[in-house]
Amino acid sequence: MTGPVVAASGTQRPLRVRTDPALGGRWTSLATPEREWLWRNPRIPAAARAGVRPGDPFVDAGGGEECLPTINGPSDHGEIWSRPWAVDGDGAARVQAGDLTLSRSLRADDGTVRARYTIDGPPGAGLLHAVHLLLDVGPGARLEVPGRPDTLLVEWPEPGAITPTTWPDGGGVPLDVLGPDDGTARCAVVATDRLDVVDGADRLSLHWGVEAGYAAPVSLVVWRNLGGWPDDGPYRSVGVEPMLGAETNLDRAASDRQARLDERGRLTWWLTVSASHIARNLPL
Repeated sequence: MTGPVVAASGTQRPLRVRTDPALGGRWTSLATPEREWLWRNPRIPAAARAGVRPGDPFVDAGGGEECLPTINGPSDHGEIWSRPWAVDGDGAARVQAGDLTLSRSLRADDGTVRARYTIDGPPGAGLLHAVHLLLDVGPGARLEVPGRPDTLLVEWPEPGAITPTTWPDGGGVPLDVLGPDDGTARCAVVATDRLDVVDGADRLSLHWGVEAGYAAPVSLVVWRNLGGWPDDGPYRSVGVEPMLGAETNLDRAASDRQARLDERGRLTWWLTVSASHIARNLPL
């Protein structure tokens, strides 16, 4: 079963998002009329997701994954990617895992795709939630964030390690530029609430935050894998993940790096995505 297409148009390039509620609520397309922004894993067909059950190893089909209540750790990519979502209509869907319920609404207007997330559960419950978008971009693409925010390299240089640095340093690897495959893989948590992905003349702009009345850290996870992972058959994949929280592993995350439900047992946050074409100055 495939969810509806939500389309946007305006002064920016028209942008649409397609999701698959039956197979983990994943984003299967984020596209303008000129290009598809989401990468699909050529090694794993989307149909491979059809037989998964909660607790199964993660199946990396590409696209965009909703990761809750953690991004990695014992439950890799969380616990909702392997569950069917209930469709409420008008771009709204929801899923439950344990004592948490995630509701998502998607709409598009004025050239912008807007996602709104509400998480319900036990008051004070700690969690992480990321929108794990794997991008189909060329080796000349770059990632732009404002300033030089604090950055944590996770799982590097040793598994489970956390190494503090400053954007765009990735331990000798530039996190903001891609380039050809170089056999490296880095995962980093960046203290920012916005990102521009520039690929040639195309720009994808993301901005996110917690709704008024709620309090929680937000950040960005960058997955820069240029043929450095996995050990038994590395391939190229580039991920950007707007995130509620500031770590990737809930079991390891300090209290101030987790998002927590309020006294009513609720937390709401939003994500906007827009696309544009970059004008080039022509010589006189």
